[in-house]
Formats: sequence, structure tokens, C-alpha cells
Amino acid sequence: MLVKTFRWAFVVTALGLAAGVLYDGWTALGLVAILAVLEISLSFDNAVINAGILKKMNAFWQKIFLTVGIVIAVFGMRLVFPVMIVAISARLSPWNAVHLALTDKNRYQELVTDAHPSIAAFGGMFLLMIFLDFLFEDRDIKWLGWVERPLARLGRVDMLSVCIALVVLLASATTFGAHAHQHGGTHADKTETVLLAGVAGLVTYLVVGGLSGFFEQRIEDEEEREQEAEEQAERAGGSRSPVKLAGRAAFFMFLYLEVLDASFSFDGVIGAFAITNDIVLMALGLGIGAMYVRSLTVYLVRQGTLDDYVYLEHGAHYAIGALSVILLVTIQHEINEIVTGLVGVVLIAWSFWSSVRRNRALQSAS
Repeated sequence: MLVKTFRWAFVVTALGLAAGVLYDGWTALGLVAILAVLEISLSFDNAVINAGILKKMNAFWQKIFLTVGIVIAVFGMRLVFPVMIVAISARLSPWNAVHLALTDKNRYQELVTDAHPSIAAFGGMFLLMIFLDFLFEDRDIKWLGWVERPLARLGRVDMLSVCIALVVLLASATTFGAHAHQHGGTHADKTETVLLAGVAGLVTYLVVGGLSGFFEQRIEDEEEREQEAEEQAERAGGSRSPVKLAGRAAFFMFLYLEVLDASFSFDGVIGAFAITNDIVLMALGLGIGAMYVRSLTVYLVRQGTLDDYVYLEHGAHYAIGALSVILLVTIQHEINEIVTGLVGVVLIAWSFWSSVRRNRALQSAS
């Protein structure tokens, strides 16, 4: 099962490392490997969140996630995205941006650094909305009950997460945005830029999340009509299988997954510039890492890991909340990528250990 799920990740690793050696010698191999590890460490929480969504989708859309989705993730976010942000921020054509990235790597890195406030604001607000909606939802299983119970009651207030997100955005724009970090250690007033990018991230979440929720509700109505037939089959000795999202519902959930993956990619792409400013090596290393994250997502779904370790999803969402705050802080202050990666790893490891303790307690009680 493990080899079957990760076989393409292993193939991409071998091809990526070989391409790195052919492109710039053995030093490039080390850089590609480091970038791949960086991407995996920063995106492990992404895999857990993706698995929670992907398990609702049928086998066809799970396959689309691993094929079309990985093309979008690798070529879209890890190669095209760094070029496009330079093209937009520097008002260059995409071709000129690529030319700049290949011929004047230092200038290219400077332009990416100057564009970071808008990237961080967009990604930070999108991820913050995911965290807040999770936090204010009344769930049957609670991990940190002393925090989650009162917040679930507060969640009954309509649009509370949006209001809080807008307050956070306003505070971030007038504090961090007013002294945004730029290349060379200088600072500039990017208040308006941060506000616009943050609102764009918020609107993107509301539109994509709203559409996916709408179609998910439509398919839940169909599930109710099939519920009785499934129960009858179960009583007759047959197996009962849950209805998986398909059609338009699955399409919008897939779209939501891609936007979510894009938001998670921001810190990896920006962090990669601390290691190299060569976009070819960045695409190879981050692409390898993205393939492992995709494979890990499918592995978690097929193994039923989220059902066995019920607090994992909680830990991943808390890691999302931490990452959103870190992204907003990095508008003004530089934060080492090791810190960013460790925060997510620690929270997920803590939630995993809590799940193990819970399972042991339930076994002892039975």
C-alpha cells in the first residue's frame, strides 16, 4: 500500500534530482533535496486538511486530484506563480519576467521580496478564514475542550469569523503593512496593498468555499433519499458504503482544494528564496515536495487515518491558524522557515499523541 501510493513520488524524486545534477552539477542536487524537505515539512498540515476534504470525494475525483491537481500544484504554484508575481509587481510581461529570473537572479529575488506583503496578506487571510470557521463550528469531537466549547457557542453569531478576519486585516495593514519589509532590509508603507490583497483572499475563500458548500448540500439531499435503500441493504447482509461527492459538487470541492493548496504554497515558495533564487531549482525541489504531500494526502484517505486518529484534523487546523498569523507577521518581520515548519509539526504531533491516548483509554474502558 505504501509503495503503491508513493511510487510516483519516488519516480519524481529520482527524475528531479537527476535533472538538478544535469542542470547545475552536484551542488544543485543538494539544493533540490533541501527544498523538497522544506516543502514537505511546511505542508504536512496541508496534507491532513486535504485528506479531510478528499475522503468525501469519489475515486474518480481523487484520481483527478493526483493527476491534474499535481500539474497545477507543481507547474502552477511552484513555477508559474513565482514568475507571475514578479510580472505583476514589476509590470513586466511574463516572458520578460522569465528572462529576468534566468539572467538576473538577484534582481528577480528583490522583486519577489517586494511583492511579499501582498502575497502574505492574501494567503494569510484565506488560511485565517479556514481556521476561524473550524474553530467556531460545534463539533461532536473536541480536542482542547476548554477552548473549543465556548468558541463553538460564540460561533452561533452569524458572520463572526468574517468580522474577526476583517479586524485582523485592518490591524495588520495599519501596523505590519505600514512598515512592510522590502529588499535590502528597508521598509515601505504598503497599507493599501495589504488591505486590497487581504480582502481578495477573504473574497476568494467566501466564493470558492460557498460554492463548494452549496453543491455539497445538494448532494447531501440526494444522500438522504438513498439512506433508506442503504439501510435495507445492510439489514439484508450487504455492505453499506457512504455516498461520495461527484459531479459539480466534487468539481467545486476540487477547486476549493486547489485554492487551499495554493495558499499553503506561499510560505514554501517565499521560504525557498532563502535557499536559492534559481527558479529552475526551486521548481524541481518544491515540485518533489508537492508530490509527496499529494501522495501523503491519498495515503491518509485510503488508510482511514483521520478516522482512527480523530484529533489530527484539529491539530492541522491549529497549525493553519498559526501559519496565517506567521504570514501576516512576515509582512514586516522576517521569520525563519524552520520556525514556521516546526510550529506545524509540533501541533500535529501533539494532536496525534492525544489521539493515541484517547484510543488507549477507549480500549481500556471496553
